[in-house]
Amino acid sequence: MKTIRSVKQLQKELNNLKKQGKKIGFTPTLGALHKGHLTLVKQMLKENDIGVVSIFVNPTQFNVKEDLDKYPRTIKADSDKLKKAKLDILFVPTVKEVYPKGLKTKLKLDLNGLDQRMEGKFRPGHFEGVCQVVKRLLDITTPDKLYMGQKDFQQFTIIRKMLDYLKIPTELVVCDIVREKNGLAMSSRNERLSKKARKEAELIHKTLNWIKRNRNKYSVKDLKEKAKAKMSIEGFEPEYVSIINGSTLKDIRKINAHKYVVACTAVWTEGVRLIDNLILFNK
Repeated sequence: MKTIRSVKQLQKELNNLKKQGKKIGFTPTLGALHKGHLTLVKQMLKENDIGVVSIFVNPTQFNVKEDLDKYPRTIKADSDKLKKAKLDILFVPTVKEVYPKGLKTKLKLDLNGLDQRMEGKFRPGHFEGVCQVVKRLLDITTPDKLYMGQKDFQQFTIIRKMLDYLKIPTELVVCDIVREKNGLAMSSRNERLSKKARKEAELIHKTLNWIKRNRNKYSVKDLKEKAKAKMSIEGFEPEYVSIINGSTLKDIRKINAHKYVVACTAVWTEGVRLIDNLILFNK
């Protein structure tokens, strides 16, 4: 595995590989890698000649500075995991490499409101930062395929919209959520939880499954209210429960009036914000 820190060196390496007809897969990460990330890497390596992973804690997508400061930086451990996974290229740039002085990287996108709902409502500016960094990293790597996880449902939906809007030829590949044994969606943030909270957080996935089982028994309004109540145990504070059209991200009123329906939630515990989702059906 090659570890590259400069944009110039990475582009030189990738250009040589592309001249040889190699197909490039790319997985952007913030580091603190877990099994979910490694599943993305495994699929990427299977489907491409060359796999590239970036580790970059992007400051523009954190709307709370404290969250940025607390985000775990575990480069050595991450590098060891990626070597074991037989990754080809690890890209670890500085902020100056990604956002060099004088380069305009902010985007003007018509996301049709996709960034204003759910996560966007509670994290202003977050998706603007996500689009900015993903576009910049795609400009640097120009991959054939981009790999993202389903856990960040709104994020990959917005990135798909961005790719289409800007006519970027990279194919987006979305991989299933990888879960801990108790059903908690794997996340770097889980490491900040106590053992007790980490165990109790199984309630999130259980509640989403409850919504799926009872989707024809209750109204959408009642499903959301009951789900929120189920997750309002001591030490847990659900921020939202949304039942949405999986394509538009808009809240729905009647489940059976749509072909693609997803339940999404964000829950706070011990100062950590956990997100999860479950596809109720996709006809």
